[in-house]
Amino acid sequence: MRGYLNTTRQLWLTEGIERQARRVRAWELARQAATLLKTRFSAERVVVFGSLIQSDRFTRWSDVDLAAWGLTAANWLKASGAVRALAGDLDLNLVDVSCCSPELLEVIEREGMLL
Repeated sequence: MRGYLNTTRQLWLTEGIERQARRVRAWELARQAATLLKTRFSAERVVVFGSLIQSDRFTRWSDVDLAAWGLTAANWLKASGAVRALAGDLDLNLVDVSCCSPELLEVIEREGMLL
């Protein structure tokens, strides 16, 4: 039983370290994407929301959720593709606040963090 507990404890610690490293990479990605959106696509404001801002909810399966203001219908698809290209092994979702649901916009405004 002691061996089982030691193995379980080691796995739990390893997963925690990997999850924290993934979260650090996700924050770096979010900041890079925000800079790209502002400089290349003239986004006025970029906010990160979802599991990334709540460390206890961020898992190895979590993605990066960003919302941007000031994108146009003509450049949103290109902007989305450009930030996804940065992502590597992480999934990145870009929400255009001009056409998202009022409920999602409320969550973004209430819980999001400005980048």
